[in-house]
Amino acid sequence: MEHPNADEPATDTGGGLVRVRLEVSYDGTALHGWARQPGQRTVQGELELGLATVLRRDVDLTVAGRTDAGVHATGQVAHTDLRADLLAQHEGTLLRRLRGVLPADIAVTGVHVVSPDFDARFAALARHYVYRLTDAEFGPPPLRRADTAAWGRRLDAGRMRVAAALLLGQQDFAAYCRRREGATTIRTLLQLDVERHGDVIEVRASADAFCHSMVRSLVGALIAVGEGRREPGWPASLLSLTSRANDVPVAPAGGLTLVRVDYPDESQLAARALVTRAKRAPDPTTAS
Repeated sequence: MEHPNADEPATDTGGGLVRVRLEVSYDGTALHGWARQPGQRTVQGELELGLATVLRRDVDLTVAGRTDAGVHATGQVAHTDLRADLLAQHEGTLLRRLRGVLPADIAVTGVHVVSPDFDARFAALARHYVYRLTDAEFGPPPLRRADTAAWGRRLDAGRMRVAAALLLGQQDFAAYCRRREGATTIRTLLQLDVERHGDVIEVRASADAFCHSMVRSLVGALIAVGEGRREPGWPASLLSLTSRANDVPVAPAGGLTLVRVDYPDESQLAARALVTRAKRAPDPTTAS
């Protein structure tokens, strides 16, 4: 699950550089998350290597959401700054050439020159995730086995839906987050819907941002309700806690996919980044 990449500063766009937005998709099954790690295959590591191979220049990427090991993406967004003349040399061929050097589980699906105010992380309005799981006896459909988690007990999607609705709004989600020093756990949960389609249950989660492990922990709590082990009000009752709840299970990573990141109009990018950089504070009208 995504958590903000606080160690990546915004990039200076001076010196004849242009800001470039990349749309990225990946199957996270064999990847150790987004962030580069020595000796491990990661999305950032593979992408930066692929870009450097094609452009013959080192590239540093800033990402909308640092997904965890095993988590997938169909709508990830990153940005970097490149010399305008260098980008012009590869205009029209960059996607094809990246396809030739990137591993099969990572794809760059779009490259666009954007405003220098665009920041993949700080200018984002919302991140949207889908969690897929199946309670079918035979497990996930073979063609969806990478992005659909298997669950061994029948789940009541109606009970899960009731519990999900009680979690919406601006809250302190400390009970559902792995603590990071100096990072806030206050988030605005915009959507948490549960739908059953045959033997597959989809949980759709949208928020201004998600802290470390938040989506998978929310899904784990909803699963406990769906199994009948907890009452629908239990997940919301944990919002009064100021640290992670030990009894909240974390759903398997393979069911989670980042599907979209929303951004404001170009004229609002700089203002949005300023708001996001400011420390979040609870809204007394919605926090519990």
